[in-house]
Amino acid sequence: MMKLSRNVAGPCLAPNGSVIAIGAFDGIHRGHQALLLQVRERAKALGGKPIVVSFEPLPRAYFSREPLARLSSVREKLRGFAAAGMSDTLLLRFNAELAAMSAEDFVRRVIVDRLAAREVWVGNDFRFGHKREGDVALLANLGEQLGFSACVMPAVQLDGARVSASRVRMLLAAGEFAGAEPLLGRPFVIDGKVEYGNQLGRTLGYPTANIHLQQRVSPVHGIFAVRVGLGEGECSWPGVASLGVRPTVNEVSEPLLEVHLFDFDGDLYGQRMSVEFVGKLRDEMKFDGLEPLKAQMDHDARMARELLGMNPRLAEA
Repeated sequence: MMKLSRNVAGPCLAPNGSVIAIGAFDGIHRGHQALLLQVRERAKALGGKPIVVSFEPLPRAYFSREPLARLSSVREKLRGFAAAGMSDTLLLRFNAELAAMSAEDFVRRVIVDRLAAREVWVGNDFRFGHKREGDVALLANLGEQLGFSACVMPAVQLDGARVSASRVRMLLAAGEFAGAEPLLGRPFVIDGKVEYGNQLGRTLGYPTANIHLQQRVSPVHGIFAVRVGLGEGECSWPGVASLGVRPTVNEVSEPLLEVHLFDFDGDLYGQRMSVEFVGKLRDEMKFDGLEPLKAQMDHDARMARELLGMNPRLAEA
């Protein structure tokens, strides 16, 4: 089982040495996956621990004036690290103290003292330390002094362009789920625990399972055809979903993911649910009352069934 640590200070996590990857790892796309695979293989060859170093909140989000859309929750990111074979994750709290730490202090305190790194693997655009003063060249120079090797992972290319989290976010925001899937190496999924709502959907004939995104900012908003997985099951149950602030009724301050599972009869409250986004149907809209909202929901459901390969006429029979 992967071990999770959060602090810069503490005992050495790898007394016999480690091979580490450092990065934000939002979404753990194919570029991230290649880096983690390399770290795992190098750790096996050197007899050390494969360890990943990441940050929460993401440094980019910490410094940004605008909320940063996230491809994965913290839970999803940690599950990805475990699935990639990491023995430990050092998920550092990115705060004022860490932001003020010099690049050299970061290397000495984290890479050397905390992790006893033998190799450090990063991307070619890696920057670190106070005001991003550290780069790959500085990391390599400090490694020569302190006994580790700095290694750069080549960027993964797809269709002639670098695979990156920002590229994935742009595709998802445009509703291009089929285009984002090869970059992620999997469909785009949001998971969470089903919570109680105001049950308005039930009165309109569309009971929903609700997932509150809390502080997470989603790269997608609108109405979607989806497939749903319950518990640890695969995403196979067809449905239609809304992700937004519900502008017609009971507008909410934080985005809410509401999912109606077609032809489903059961209690989902308290269960974990994974929602795979298959296709975007439309943007969120405000309607003049419940009657036009209900008519649009009927239309959305028919469109979702058709997109998912179901026969929409069977639902009307």
